[in-house]
Amino acid sequence: MGYDETGRSVPVDTSGVPATVLENVFDDPSHGEPGRDRIAVHVVWEILLLAGLAVAGWLLWRENPDALRGGGLKSLLVDVAGLGMLALAAGLSLRAAAVNLAIGPVAVAAALHFAEQGDRGVREALLPALVVAALGGLALGLTVVVLHVPGWAASLAGAAGVIVYIERRTSPVVIQGGYDPRRTAIYLFLGFAAVAVLGGLLGAIKPVRRLVGRFRPVADPARRRGAVAAMVTALALVASTVLALLSGVLIAANGSEPVVPDTGLDWTVLAVGTVMLAGTSAYGRRGGIFGTLFAVALVGVFLAWADARGWTISRWAVGGATLGVGLLVTRLVEALGRPRGTTGAEIGVGPPGDGTISAGWALTPSPEPADAWPSVLPVRTETTVDAWEAPRWESEPRRWDADDR
Repeated sequence: MGYDETGRSVPVDTSGVPATVLENVFDDPSHGEPGRDRIAVHVVWEILLLAGLAVAGWLLWRENPDALRGGGLKSLLVDVAGLGMLALAAGLSLRAAAVNLAIGPVAVAAALHFAEQGDRGVREALLPALVVAALGGLALGLTVVVLHVPGWAASLAGAAGVIVYIERRTSPVVIQGGYDPRRTAIYLFLGFAAVAVLGGLLGAIKPVRRLVGRFRPVADPARRRGAVAAMVTALALVASTVLALLSGVLIAANGSEPVVPDTGLDWTVLAVGTVMLAGTSAYGRRGGIFGTLFAVALVGVFLAWADARGWTISRWAVGGATLGVGLLVTRLVEALGRPRGTTGAEIGVGPPGDGTISAGWALTPSPEPADAWPSVLPVRTETTVDAWEAPRWESEPRRWDADDR
């Protein structure tokens, strides 16, 4: 079966069609362009990110070698893991085409809660917060998929509700309890790195990529994308909210100063900017493999280098800069990462990106070369008659001497 311009399945003749073409023919045009996304643009960009990370690490080593060894390295690894979890939360919701802008406020709220309840123990303080975060993410997901509204709008409303909870505190909160994440810094960092790389690898698989990004619109953005897209998007928003909570706990526990109650939207901008810098498209679905790991490490090392030089750089500034570069990266990813345009000519699709497949173009074997032309062309006989002397202009019967006129 194939698909026509309206997305309906139609029978097609696949005899003589290469298997590589058939793999793309049966892509449903209502879920995006047929074909496999190109990964070369992500590979090139991730090499550049790795080079930038090497330069930032060298600068940090020159400025403060202690930041890359002993206790300084452990603290840096926890900071990178905390920012990494927040970036994973942003990246997962971006891949699902329903960005969660509430992750920053959720992280700050989790940090305040852990600072207040940490003396009860990590498990006792964390379990109720996980339940609340999961239920809040589920409510956000249901709002997005049931009403079919943009994720950024629904999550912004959710962020407002979380900020109301944060503003109930009027002064910084001193961290209670003795949990020190630096004791397990290497495991926290390796856990983040494993999740980031494994998620990138899974996202590079064509069926998984299409499944996760199925909520991404391909025609009218207000059209519903189906039950599968709704379920995947809701789960992505739940997981995004839970990851934001864990990030807030790590960031709070790794700090030595009281947790300041603020909106947390600067963390949202930093996380979304970092994951877009990593190569994740702002439109959803498309992303790299190692990009999140390299981008998070680059931002974390840069912030440590700025701190070592005594600079006071706002998270708003760093987040805005990464977001600006991330917008350029999104343009590159969408322009150079979509399926090749030649695919449409091979399998009978419309213009690249329109997501339609014609039922009667390709997929039917081309006719044999016509070599049976008649050896002798038919003789064409024609007579020319003067229009004014034609019989139809005479109103009377022809006389016997008509030919002599």
